[in-house]
Amino acid sequence: MKKLLAVLILAILPVFSFAAEHGGPELEKVDIDVSDKAAMQDGARTFVNYCMGCHSAKYQRYERVADDLGIPHELMLEKLVFTGAKIGDHMNTGMQSNDAKTWFGAAPPDLTLVARVRGTDWLYGYLRSFYEDPARPLGVNNRVFPNVGMPNVLASLQGRQVVGCKQVQVVEEGKKQYDPLTGAPLTHEACDQLTIVPKTGSLTAEQFDEKIKNLVTFLAYSANPVKLQHQRIGTYVLLYLAFFFVFAYLLKREYWKDVH
Repeated sequence: MKKLLAVLILAILPVFSFAAEHGGPELEKVDIDVSDKAAMQDGARTFVNYCMGCHSAKYQRYERVADDLGIPHELMLEKLVFTGAKIGDHMNTGMQSNDAKTWFGAAPPDLTLVARVRGTDWLYGYLRSFYEDPARPLGVNNRVFPNVGMPNVLASLQGRQVVGCKQVQVVEEGKKQYDPLTGAPLTHEACDQLTIVPKTGSLTAEQFDEKIKNLVTFLAYSANPVKLQHQRIGTYVLLYLAFFFVFAYLLKREYWKDVH
């Protein structure tokens, strides 16, 4: 029994260490729909324009993405391929790994499976949480991933995000507080909030959040391109088992009807 308990403790320890390593601010839930082709098309456009300068998706092929997202091959090559790759090639970045190590200290990771490793809520929060930090080598930091070594490549869309003061809703014991008479949210001024400097980005806050959601949707699809197919096959399997159960039960009754 003691040996079994020790094995269980050793098995659980990595989970706690992972949680501690990735601890941070509470992540906002994001509803991702990998059946929304329009969202994934917009996310793919954002990915190749803003992410693939450094990151690859080397376990994906342009052809597979085009077919799954309903993009004609000619349009895919014209609008979403900038490295001279062919339609059947993998989605590799044009940056050489040796150059990346020289410029950033380490080669940027491949993002094909990042949504499966990190989770969609983490990605959504991370991509929206860059802020200006002159103390960092690249001039930016991140609330979800402190001291990140990645520049804020989406700053032109989002605008300059800084730490500043703004009114936030009062939260006590994990519950948002409201005025008992009017029902209006109770707020207070907090000076550790991320705020956007007005008129510094090409998108509004709502448009930028939608852009990030679409990008995360594409990454979620990329991490598991056959998810919808699996769900569809799983539905057929469950229907078959339910149908088969009826006949199995009737057969069981027939075999056991004379057994007392």
